[in-house]
Amino acid sequence: MTSNSGEIKNFPLRRSLSTASEMRPPRRKLSVISVTSVSSKLRSAISLVKGGAATAAAHFPSSRRLGTKVVGTLFGQRRGHVRFAFQEDFKLNPAFLVELATPTSVLVKEMASGQVRIALECDRRIDDKKTTTTKKTKKKRATKILEEPFWRAYCNGKKCGYAVRRECGPDEWKVLNAVGPITMGAGVLPAPPGAADSDGEIMYMRAKFERVVGCNDSQAFYMINPDDVNGGCPELSIYLLRV
Repeated sequence: MTSNSGEIKNFPLRRSLSTASEMRPPRRKLSVISVTSVSSKLRSAISLVKGGAATAAAHFPSSRRLGTKVVGTLFGQRRGHVRFAFQEDFKLNPAFLVELATPTSVLVKEMASGQVRIALECDRRIDDKKTTTTKKTKKKRATKILEEPFWRAYCNGKKCGYAVRRECGPDEWKVLNAVGPITMGAGVLPAPPGAADSDGEIMYMRAKFERVVGCNDSQAFYMINPDDVNGGCPELSIYLLRV
């Protein structure tokens, strides 16, 4: 993203007539990210999202509510990996479906004990492929953050393995269709035929989330709590950060 406050530098004519090697633009330095505490990464993700939201509000004062309302579903077998799905409507294909390495029962216990913040972090990929036209060369379209396939996962500042983006298959659609009429709530779905009752039961939680876009490399999903029992703080927040 380019800055609007960029400064235009004027070069003398003698400099412009220099050799081609001198006119070669300086190499772009790759940012080096030091390995710091996981909690600092979570704080930087929150500040980046909030900072981008404040910038957008300054440019678009008429838009008071940033982001859109989406339907979020957390589901998975008790001892299986938990999955998050975000949909514009429960009848539409999920815009973002990701599977975490964390067991569903463990995450449910974390949510029962207090607020849960999940941060998903991925690396920015540089695509060197170019499409050549008659007079210009254009870079391939950058990958949207919701299309990133692989993430590092953190829960309340602690690393909890990795997360992988999934396609919505028949098994996922069975769960989403079963809880489709539910706008907000949690429960257990019966185990599918042939599966053990204890391990095959599917735990789920469904709620509305507010999606806030900080920039092209950061988004956040805040669970909307109609009862407002936490003083305006969402019980579950999910941050996406590309570094």
